Amino acid sequence: MAFYNRVAYKNEATRIFKEMDTANMSCAEISGGFGKGFGFKEYEEFHFPDYDICQGPFRDEKGKLRKFDVVIADQVWEHLERPYAATKNVYQILKKGGQFYVCTPFYVRYHEFPVDCSRWSARGLKNLLIECGFEEDKIWSDQWGNLQVAQADCRKKWTKYDASIHSLENDPKFPIVAWAVGTR
Repeated sequence: MAFYNRVAYKNEATRIFKEMDTANMSCAEISGGFGKGFGFKEYEEFHFPDYDICQGPFRDEKGKLRKFDVVIADQVWEHLERPYAATKNVYQILKKGGQFYVCTPFYVRYHEFPVDCSRWSARGLKNLLIECGFEEDKIWSDQWGNLQVAQADCRKKWTKYDASIHSLENDPKFPIVAWAVGTR
């Protein structure tokens, strides 16, 4: 069973990745395994916090910059000490036409892994990408949430989604999660 605060955005992310020609694309994922199931030709994980994208872009053993068609950051950016530096590093490792998918909570409770530093709305993510080199007309962002989810996320334990009692109806006044896709 999925956590309540992740159901809607994972449905949207699945739609986004299914529209890509993943069989002919290389992917680097900064988060933990969300992109594995999308059939990328090449797929590599760089787990945070073991690899801190804030410290620099991905390089091979000889120090050469690694380039990818897609970079995924799923539920990581809120934990980064330097999200602007990290986003600039992602921009460097994207091939021309490459896409950066970033998804992060907006209205959820504090959760350290190892730290909890920031929250992002859809507009905030778009602004972040613009400030880090992405062209505004090549960025798409959105957000989802509702009051019921907001209340559930304030409990001590994460609430697991149950379709029989939880609504996935979106209420723009209560964004729980935001995502953006920027194309280089």
